Amino acid sequence: MKHSFLMLLTFLSITISSASSCNKDDDNINTENNNAMTNGKIKITVNSQTFTATLLDNNSAKAFKKMFPLTINMIELNGNEKYYDLLNSIPTDASNPGTINNGDLMLYGSKTLVLFYKTFSTSYSYTKLGKVDDVTGLESALGSGNSTVTFEL
Repeated sequence: MKHSFLMLLTFLSITISSASSCNKDDDNINTENNNAMTNGKIKITVNSQTFTATLLDNNSAKAFKKMFPLTINMIELNGNEKYYDLLNSIPTDASNPGTINNGDLMLYGSKTLVLFYKTFSTSYSYTKLGKVDDVTGLESALGSGNSTVTFEL
C-alpha cells in the first residue's frame, strides 16, 4: 500500500509539473509572437530623413535586430541599392525573389546587408529581412553616393 501511494504521488507530481511547464512554454510562445508583431516596426534614418520599416518574423531579422542601434556607411551599388558588410554572419534562408522592390531590406550571403531603392528583376538569391513601409523619398534620401544609415527600434 505504501509503495502504491508513493507511486501515485510520483505520478501526480510528474503530471502536474509537466502540465505546468507545457502551459508556461505556450505562454512564452504567445508572448514572443505578440512581441514580434508589435516590435516588428523599426526606424531607418538616412542622413536626416526617417523611414519606418517592418521586419519579418524570421531568425535572420531577429539576429539583425539584436545589432540595434546600428549606424553604418552603406555603399552605393548599381544605381539601385546600398550595401554594408556586417561584422558577423547572421542566419540565412536565401531564395530568389525574382523581383526586388523599392524598400526591400535583404541579406546577400550571410553578412551583406542590402537596402534597395529601385524595383528591378534579379537572378540572385537573398534572405528577406523586411521592407520600408512607405518608400516615398527613399531614393532621393539615399542619393547617388554612399549614405550614412541608422537602424533602430
